[in-house]
Amino acid sequence: MILKPLPLLTVTVLLVITKNSQGCDEIWIKVLKWCAPFISSPQTYISNKFLELGSFPSRLKYSTVIQIFKTGDRLNMSNFRKISLLISFSKIFEKIIYKRIYAHVVLNKILTNEQYGFRDSLSTDNVSYTLIH
Repeated sequence: MILKPLPLLTVTVLLVITKNSQGCDEIWIKVLKWCAPFISSPQTYISNKFLELGSFPSRLKYSTVIQIFKTGDRLNMSNFRKISLLISFSKIFEKIIYKRIYAHVVLNKILTNEQYGFRDSLSTDNVSYTLIH
């Protein structure tokens, strides 16, 4: 096994804290939140199998790319941004892996103090303050 098995509580919490968006599988995350007490045990089992095998099924790697209008002229394609709608269950597994990798990085002090992107409680304000002082 590459990583230690997940406790059931981890998956249950992740099912509850995710967004309310809809994936390309047309399953609303809100529905998964409502079903969390019933699906967290199977989701934990499946996620632990992914970790045990060290692979992620190809069927969960699909996404649908859509364009979201920003501002300006709707005929100008540069006024749209593209987003990928992922399969809802793969989003949950992505959060599991992110939390594990992030915990490992923090615990082993892999990032330098000058790394501000994608870190909790740090922002561009911190970078500006550091550069000025």
